[in-house]
Order: sequence, then C-alpha cells, then structure tokens
Amino acid sequence: MHMSIVNLCKPVLHGYFRSSCSWRVRIAFALKGVEYEQIPVNLIQDGGQQHTDKYKTLNPMRQVPAVEIDGITLTQSLAVIQYVDETRPGPRLLPADPKKRAQVRVISDLIASGIQPLQNLSVIQKIGADKAQWSQHFIDRGFEALEPILKETAGKYCVGDEISMADICLVPQVYNAERFKVDMGKYPTIKRLNETLLELEAFKVSHPSRQPDTPADLRA
Repeated sequence: MHMSIVNLCKPVLHGYFRSSCSWRVRIAFALKGVEYEQIPVNLIQDGGQQHTDKYKTLNPMRQVPAVEIDGITLTQSLAVIQYVDETRPGPRLLPADPKKRAQVRVISDLIASGIQPLQNLSVIQKIGADKAQWSQHFIDRGFEALEPILKETAGKYCVGDEISMADICLVPQVYNAERFKVDMGKYPTIKRLNETLLELEAFKVSHPSRQPDTPADLRA
C-alpha cells in the first residue's frame, strides 16, 4: 500500500551525469514516471563542486546524489529508490514476495556496497593507484560473486521477470565495468541482463549520454 503524498513541487536531483548512484535514481524516477528537476554537481571541475559548503549542507558525505523530495533530503541512492517505491504508484521496485525481495536486496547491496565504492573517484585518488587496473580488479572480484547469484535468481531480469532495484543497480555498474575495460565475456548472465535492460526506455532516457550536464563529446 502506497502512502498518499501531496506533491507540492517536483523532486530535485543533485547529481552527476556519469555517477552510477545518480543514474540509479534517474532510472527509478523514469520507471515510476516521476517528473523531477536536475541540478548538476560536477565532481571534477574546480576540485569538485561536491566539496562546496553549500553542497555539504545537502550531503554531508560530499557525494552525489542528494535528492530533495517531499520536504526532506535523502542522500543514499538505495534509500531514495525504496522511498520512491513506497510513496509513488507504478511498477514495484521491490517484489511483494519476501524471498524475492531479499534476493533483490542481496544483489543491490553487493553492487552498492561491495563493488561501486571501491572504484569511486575519491578512493582511487586517495591511494594513488592505477585507476583502470584497480577498478578492473574490484569489479571482476564483485562480478565473479554476482554471476552465480544471478544465474540462480534471473528470469528475464535480475530476479524473475519483473524489473527491480537489482536491475537499477546492475546497469550503471556494467557501464562502469565497460569504461574500465572489464572483459564482460566472462559474465554471460550479467551481459545478457544488461543488454535486455538497455533496450527499455527508462534505462535509455536516464543514460549518462543523455543528461543535461553530459559533455558534448559523450552525448548520444
């Protein structure tokens, strides 16, 4: 049962075109048919706009996204997705069945906690590692765990035949894997799911190549 909410104004997404966490939120909004405004936060320009005092009040972790919605500000992408799911009509982003819901959370957490943070810009800058080699290592490590899990849970999508938060997490992570030249041939289930999902309109409109702050040379 969805909460009834009076939408006084559109949600505002403070994000970055290539941020996988921002992309997750864009996919969720697109799947739910939620109109929203975008305010770009350039993570590279001027030492990173996420470090400004103004932005720090929105997200004390100085990361993207920050989402202003229904009078509150939320800063963790999975929390945003679950809030949107609980407060907006449209397709469920978490299955009704508790076992399937748990599987969705396992996949989402594996990506959001076990892979993505380790190839984040701030981590790589701090350790001074070779960006591509470091990122490949941790994405491969995560995908080696994810592939057999998805082999068990997948139907048309990550968990059965309904799109869920797991799919929302998967596509941006595969995009990163391809950026860092990970050999996707080793992960046939992940590769198949990603190709299926990228055909869907919600994943197309939210793609990093089609955002207001996408540089001209990266536009689709």
